Amino acid sequence: MTDLVWLIPVFPLIGFLINGLFTRKLPEKAIGWIGSLSVGASFVVAVLIFLEVLGMEPGSRSVQKIVYTWILSGDLSVPIGFLIDPLSLVMMLVVSGVGFIIHVYSIGYMHGETGFRRYFAYLNLFVFNMLILVSANNFLLLFVGWEGVGLCSYLLIGYYYEKKSAADAGKKAFVVNRVGDFGFLVGMFLIFITFGTFDFTQVFSEATAKLTQGGLMVTGITLLLFLGATGKSAQIPLYTWLPDAMEGPTPVSALIHAATMVTAGVYMVARCSVLFAMAPVSMTTVAVIGGATAFYAATIGMTQFDIKRVLAYSTISQLGYMFMACGVGAFASGIFHLMTHAFFKALLFMAAGSVMHAMAGELDMRKMGNLRHKLPQTHWTYLFGTLAIAGIFPFAGFFSKDEILFYSFERHMGFWILGALAAIMTSYYMFRSVFMTFYGKSRVEADVAHHLHESPPIMTVPLMILAGLSLVGGLVGIPIIQGWHVFGDFLSPVFAPATAILTSNAHGAAHHSLALELILMGMSLAIAVGGLLFARYMYIVDPAAPDRVISRIPEIHQLVYNKYWVDQLYDILFVNSIVKFSRFLWKAFDDAVVDGIVNGLARLTRGFGGVLRQLQSGLVKDYALSIMVGVVVIIGYLVLR
Repeated sequence: MTDLVWLIPVFPLIGFLINGLFTRKLPEKAIGWIGSLSVGASFVVAVLIFLEVLGMEPGSRSVQKIVYTWILSGDLSVPIGFLIDPLSLVMMLVVSGVGFIIHVYSIGYMHGETGFRRYFAYLNLFVFNMLILVSANNFLLLFVGWEGVGLCSYLLIGYYYEKKSAADAGKKAFVVNRVGDFGFLVGMFLIFITFGTFDFTQVFSEATAKLTQGGLMVTGITLLLFLGATGKSAQIPLYTWLPDAMEGPTPVSALIHAATMVTAGVYMVARCSVLFAMAPVSMTTVAVIGGATAFYAATIGMTQFDIKRVLAYSTISQLGYMFMACGVGAFASGIFHLMTHAFFKALLFMAAGSVMHAMAGELDMRKMGNLRHKLPQTHWTYLFGTLAIAGIFPFAGFFSKDEILFYSFERHMGFWILGALAAIMTSYYMFRSVFMTFYGKSRVEADVAHHLHESPPIMTVPLMILAGLSLVGGLVGIPIIQGWHVFGDFLSPVFAPATAILTSNAHGAAHHSLALELILMGMSLAIAVGGLLFARYMYIVDPAAPDRVISRIPEIHQLVYNKYWVDQLYDILFVNSIVKFSRFLWKAFDDAVVDGIVNGLARLTRGFGGVLRQLQSGLVKDYALSIMVGVVVIIGYLVLR
């Protein structure tokens, strides 16, 4: 089956071409199922390849399949090639599996939309590019998928392009990501200068021979690659585009936040684990940025009332955990959390979409309340997702988040503190969203209340599947029982070279006692339960408490509620200054110089033409006089010569 790996990205591409070119007269369901089944076919192939690879010896679970040579110039040879190893298989399964569920959900959610066909074409193209990104065997092909998901995010975030806020959000995502992509591109150039190739296997195998541990080149390469990751995966300082991405349809948010674009940066850092392991400065930078982002975004999530924006800042925070894991050398833990996060974050967004479906598009949680009786399936599935992201045992997030906190504790207490604070805030604001939406007194407006109803099965069944995965998905990574961490054992051959480098430099995970791990697990669970109980007190036991707290610290609340005014600061420092500079170039250079030269030449030509025009009077006597003058001049010249 490994020979058919190229089918995994090709199936969604076929779906894109069919829906984009040939389904103009087909009904909605046919279009939706064409798009969905094309991604489902990719998932089936990925599962079959996974089972085949699982039967191989752990040391030989890395296979490359070259389809054809794409670029051949001198010593540069870049193929269309695919790398099959545990890391790429996990990513292909997550992207195609969760992507398929989101596609099916979209059939119900997008019912009646005028751009239904366009939507599924874009969605298929998005999955195609993400699958190219995670399965590529070289940096250049990865970069094609990297830019492809950037393009598709622009198309899908700005799907409602008639709406100015949606069009602006799409442009913002595109422009902010170009900043990060510039860094990624320069990092790729440095890799080619150093290794003479873009091939993953060759670069990583020769890294220790051609690069110096902690040297300037490897530090520069990894920091530039990480700059690209901060853009794609919405980390400080390039995170501002992701909250605005909520302008797209809710299933798009689920796809971007759970299975595709924002996970690209984490995957890329994990794929380049050998390079990062050789750059201690870069590792520390990744951990610091990840921990700071996890904490920072969680503070904002506590103050938001738009249910999708709460989930957006939650995504930024959870991605911070993944980067912090990579920064402390726990690459497998970062990918483990990426997988479990894909389950519960897709579930949360889709459940929020089900709430919106019932509430006629309403997003403000202050206009909800007591919806659990009208939307029982949505309520329970959203609750499952919340229990998972909060880290309540035995849900998936408990295992993956606890593992990151443990390795952070081993590396530096400061990282654990950041992660623990973010964890209790995550539990608080997520259960806050549960209580404001599904419990307490109903605040639903009268004209909406009588239309409340549960979503159709085409939407609720995908929610139930993801709820099940959110419950049991973490069991592949039980940390305290020897040999039960199936996920980590499966990924270990991919990260073995990086682990060896980190261990030799006393930077990797050390041996630890079972008692310490149990204590930290208990603390992690206590933190999650503490956030739950605090949210329950604030929004169920004493609903007036939030207003009292806000009244005591209005300035701090306004600061956090307005997202620390970072967007406004960026407008002042970058957007407005660039606009002013552009206007200066327009007036001083374009108008004065470029237009001046062009218009000046036009005026000169017109003036010269005006003089010559006097010679064309149309009178015979004038022409006769001109001839006589010409003859006299010529004769005079000949005589005097």
